Amino acid sequence: MSFVEYSEFIQEGDVAIIFLGHDSMMPVKVQQGSQTQTRYGVIRHSKDLIGQRFGTKVTCGKGGWVYVLHPTPELWTLNLPHRTQILYTTDIANITMMLELKPASVVCESGTGSGSLSHAILRTIAPTGHLHTVEFHQQRAEKAEEEFREHRVGHLVTVRNQDVCKEGFGVTGVADAVFLDIPSPWEAVQHAKNAMKRQGGRLCSFSPCIEQVQKTCAALADEGFEEISTLEVLLKVHDVRTITLPLPDFGPDRPLETPTDTPVPSNTSVLCKTTTPPREMAGHTGYLTFATKPRV
Repeated sequence: MSFVEYSEFIQEGDVAIIFLGHDSMMPVKVQQGSQTQTRYGVIRHSKDLIGQRFGTKVTCGKGGWVYVLHPTPELWTLNLPHRTQILYTTDIANITMMLELKPASVVCESGTGSGSLSHAILRTIAPTGHLHTVEFHQQRAEKAEEEFREHRVGHLVTVRNQDVCKEGFGVTGVADAVFLDIPSPWEAVQHAKNAMKRQGGRLCSFSPCIEQVQKTCAALADEGFEEISTLEVLLKVHDVRTITLPLPDFGPDRPLETPTDTPVPSNTSVLCKTTTPPREMAGHTGYLTFATKPRV
């Protein structure tokens, strides 16, 4: 099992996603002889998981059932252990597209945090790209490095425990793109510029406050970055439902013909699919500031 390659069968040491429902999932590390308790009963790893195909419907001890899914960056974002606030798929999708990431891209990131964005970047740049990620907090850096090895993407990432605002990313002139998610991104703009290739590249900074955005944009302009823009992404999910609508009576179809005695039903209706906007929705998460380093 790898987060960047699909495996057909579950093996010992794999991470699997136990799907109990759309709003209820849990990650499990598969181990010989281990058990996982769910509200539907116990799952025995040796009997119920190892050797089974990903996507299998597994019957639990109490007679209920769950699906065992192959891990993906999207599922990991929904199920990872939160060591920090994380980015979700709405922002991640825009970041990976606007940074123009592709296989073989080299990316610098700070900070690593819980690794939500890191896994999405790794899946995008595999199999020959590389991620240089910097985390200021030592325990978070060590835990992230452990997870990358466990998810079998460790060969694609280098984790550094240092202050990016003072020490930079530890590389120079190699990055196609840089991502910043730190309290004072304007202090790391020069280090980001130094880490990027001479041919130029793209930079993204995530900040929850507009004052951070103002300082970052000023620093980007001072360092010669171009195409500076800031956006905010808000997700509105519409619910699809079936409703019954009455058909209006417009009279006979052919009024010139002699009316017949056949009665016309007055309660004719039709079933329609429609959508309704949510009564409430998630609000502001943060601002995404993008910029381009021009070719030197």
